[in-house]
Amino acid sequence: MKRRDFIAAGATALAAPWAGAAPPASDLPKGPVKILVGWAPGGGTDVFARIVGQKLSEIWGRPVIVENKPGATGSLAAEYFAKTRFTEGINLLMAHVNTHAISPQIFKSITYDPLKDYAPIALIGATPHILVTSSRNGHASVQEVVELCRKSPGKVSFGSSGTGSVQHLAAEMFNMAAGVKSIHVPYKGSGPMQTDLIGGQIDFSFDTMTAATAQVRAGKMLGIAQTRVNRAKGFPAMPTMDEQGFKGFDASSWYGVVGPRDMSRELAQRINADINRVLAMPDVVSRLDGYGVEDGGGSVDKFAAFMAAEYKKWGDVVRAAKVTEES
Repeated sequence: MKRRDFIAAGATALAAPWAGAAPPASDLPKGPVKILVGWAPGGGTDVFARIVGQKLSEIWGRPVIVENKPGATGSLAAEYFAKTRFTEGINLLMAHVNTHAISPQIFKSITYDPLKDYAPIALIGATPHILVTSSRNGHASVQEVVELCRKSPGKVSFGSSGTGSVQHLAAEMFNMAAGVKSIHVPYKGSGPMQTDLIGGQIDFSFDTMTAATAQVRAGKMLGIAQTRVNRAKGFPAMPTMDEQGFKGFDASSWYGVVGPRDMSRELAQRINADINRVLAMPDVVSRLDGYGVEDGGGSVDKFAAFMAAEYKKWGDVVRAAKVTEES
């Protein structure tokens, strides 16, 4: 079910006690409300935290502060959050596919358990990646990319925003599914990677839809396929990997809200209900659609099951592709 339809059906029941008015905040813990983000301001995770935080502030009638603690593709903030015992207020963390499904299975320095050291609250949504190349290359289909890799084994390059990123793992999924070998070229973020891709220094990337959209629409990069099973509303004309022969191919970036592991289930469910109200607001739906973010919302238990499934899926890819810190 699409995010818009799912939330429209479920948000009313979740928020029914406060329908038509802001719910009382008197039953929430006293003290500051903070959302910790493991990336610098301006990135997708930060933007989504601020969208949700602003609306929660309006619902609760108190400030919601977004704090940025960038580093190690989000893992620095996730590690800090897992090890800190909070004594006041409401403390939340923006979880991400990198921090809660991929990085802990690759980097030995990460000591937190993504499935045990946090209290799941709500999925904000997932966004596809786009298989992109320089617009000068003219590769129009996934099959053309496969044929290029077969003609030049070990010579075709795929850039990523860093080792262990979704871009990296999506390329490994592609290698295994297509039965080809390619070169992984890690960068420190999508920005420098895109510069080299547009300039022809590297051949392809499974870049995030959030980062790639502007360059694709400007004609500097060519979008070949998107990586969720269903097409995103923002790119209705672009086929999916699934539609081009890679059945079940799903490599998406997802975003969610978690709390400290000792957060009560009652509080997690209360915040979950309010986030579902936020995700059903027309202006929020419009903004998230613009980023290709879909399928958010649902219960605490649904988000917990989703994270467990993602952890297993990406763990299988890491082990099958033998991805390590040095990859």
